[in-house]
Amino acid sequence: MAEVLVRSLPGVAQEITTGAHQLVADEPAPVGHDQGPSPYELLLAALGSCTAMTVRMYADRKGWPLERVEVRLRHDRIHAEDCAECETRDGFLDRITKQLTLHGELDDEQRARLAEIAERCPVQRTLQREIAIEQRLAPVPV
Repeated sequence: MAEVLVRSLPGVAQEITTGAHQLVADEPAPVGHDQGPSPYELLLAALGSCTAMTVRMYADRKGWPLERVEVRLRHDRIHAEDCAECETRDGFLDRITKQLTLHGELDDEQRARLAEIAERCPVQRTLQREIAIEQRLAPVPV
């Protein structure tokens, strides 16, 4: 499916190549030099762009007058005990807050349906499922 190559740059910056696209990830000062988004910002960008695309495609298919989608995201770590609907009760949890703004002459029913559809974006579903990450150590280059 998708493949991404990440190579180290000086400091903690990373060069990211995916297909014909290149970008840089970094951390803000004092850890990094803020040459690009942080890894968590990239994660939020993936979720936000997937959400907006999913909503756009659905509205277009229905012929609804959606002009623009805005998705504002935030990542926080919270105490598990502060999360009433979470199964985990101890330690900390990661929480992503997603605010959806739908621009256009949509009625309340259309807005509600698009909000439901936004919850079904493939990246959100991936993040909500159990994820198996397999790491392999490549042979030393000669």
